[in-house]
Amino acid sequence: MKNIFLTLIAIIAVGSLFSCEPVEDRNSLPAMTLKSSDLNYTAVANGNTIELKNLTPDIIPYWSYVDSKGNELGHSNLNELTIAMPFAGTYTINFSAYTKGGSVTDTKTVTILKNDQTLFSDPRWAMLTNGVAGKTWVFNMVTESPFAFVGGGYINKTVEGDWAWYPGSINDVSWSGIENKDWGEVTFDLNGGYNVKVKQTSLTTGSTVKTTQSGTYNFSLTNGSTNDRIILNGGIEILHLNAYYNETLSGFSFSNVRLIELTASSLRYAAIRNDGVQVVMNLIPKTSN
Repeated sequence: MKNIFLTLIAIIAVGSLFSCEPVEDRNSLPAMTLKSSDLNYTAVANGNTIELKNLTPDIIPYWSYVDSKGNELGHSNLNELTIAMPFAGTYTINFSAYTKGGSVTDTKTVTILKNDQTLFSDPRWAMLTNGVAGKTWVFNMVTESPFAFVGGGYINKTVEGDWAWYPGSINDVSWSGIENKDWGEVTFDLNGGYNVKVKQTSLTTGSTVKTTQSGTYNFSLTNGSTNDRIILNGGIEILHLNAYYNETLSGFSFSNVRLIELTASSLRYAAIRNDGVQVVMNLIPKTSN
């Protein structure tokens, strides 16, 4: 399956091919000064596209469009264009008109009502994110230990392929130093983008201080889930705890983790050390209080 994250990058890249500045000579235009109320243009959602059209005569148009977080997605000098928006969300369209007398800008907001379902038809997307609504995961501190051990050749809970030890409860790994406390949560959603928020409790023993990081992620899927990955961007780390590996060993990645199991009720991912050692974290969906 193609990496959907790269699909979005490709869409954004198309919008970025146009010049950042108007390419025509505005000195050849009539000498007039416009107000934003003089601008005539349309920005209309049509499914998962936004259709833009300049209806203001004798100007050089310039469009830029951003998502709800202010991230620029593209820009153009064309009088008419259609841009693809695979994610549900509210987008801001900035329309600037350049004349001999200067420039003026106006904005409109356009709402895309739903994701392009063709991009997220694999059921693993729904199990991880619950789509636009989002899904929050917490450590399993009740029915199993919050972490487990598997061999370097272990593939996943279905294929296996090497040894694995899934302790029955947190008491079975009391030697590891894990505290039985609220370790925080991680939330994935597809509301206007590949959004992730990690609320991490301090690893210091006895501390309940939490820090929150928000950003984007890449969900890379493989046939048979033999090497599915969740990759958090911008240095964000996925939810983890103060197990022995965090204090005595080095080289574990918490920004690029491999899925061991993903169902509607279970998320297990392996933190992988640079020598291939894997330690699995066991999460379950957060229930409403």
